[in-house]
Amino acid sequence: MKVILGWALAVVVSATGAVAAADLPDLDGREVVVAVENAYPPLQYIDPTTGMAVGWEYEAMAEIAKRLNFDLSYENISWDAMIPAVAEGQFDIGMTGITIREDRAETVDFSDPYMRSEMVMLVRGDEERFSDAAGFAADPDLLMAAQPGTTPFYVGVYEVLDGDEANPRIKLFETFGAGVQALRTGDVDLVLTDGTAGAGYAAASDGALKIVGETLGTEDFGFIFPKGADLVAPINAAIAAMKADGTIDALNKKWFLDTKLGE
Repeated sequence: MKVILGWALAVVVSATGAVAAADLPDLDGREVVVAVENAYPPLQYIDPTTGMAVGWEYEAMAEIAKRLNFDLSYENISWDAMIPAVAEGQFDIGMTGITIREDRAETVDFSDPYMRSEMVMLVRGDEERFSDAAGFAADPDLLMAAQPGTTPFYVGVYEVLDGDEANPRIKLFETFGAGVQALRTGDVDLVLTDGTAGAGYAAASDGALKIVGETLGTEDFGFIFPKGADLVAPINAAIAAMKADGTIDALNKKWFLDTKLGE
């Protein structure tokens, strides 16, 4: 089954403009360690058929490393620990579809956006009790899954529910995948997510999951770095070059239109 986009994917054009490959800096084989979560298809996840870590971000980062001539390695880390760990300099880069936000930019630096996504409501395929955010909010028996500290958590609190971050209707999970599994088993009734993950999970579910309602806004994704990191400018230059020469478009087509995602 192909992933069918129920949302508009917009690649954000960097203000740095087109950068020819010959103009990119050479990092001379420098070692760069990237923190990953592997829980966010199709950006990054473990392929259930091979056990290998794959996804849009892996291919994009490999291409960036090739263009900038650095030696790439990965370390797995949970979402809740990723931003603090990168901020402390434990890793050179963090990637897992991280929304660019002003509060996060106080502790880490962001790359230019490499992708824009709209947030959607992911529910079970047979859900008929509500079809939009207002309908969910109106029924006190309905529960939402979220990872603490994420954009979906804050949207759920402040745009769907009552602004109470301790609202018992929000059930917290360590990973996005765990929240989706709770949705499947009926332990919760809604997962808020950007369209990237939502479209992937819905399309791979054989009808067990679907997206309902209006989109709840947009978010830009960026890689994160320790404050003042000298990698930001080279990475931004590589992102700009990949947008200019069609590489980003090709990755989008592969991972959002042509790739079969495992469950």
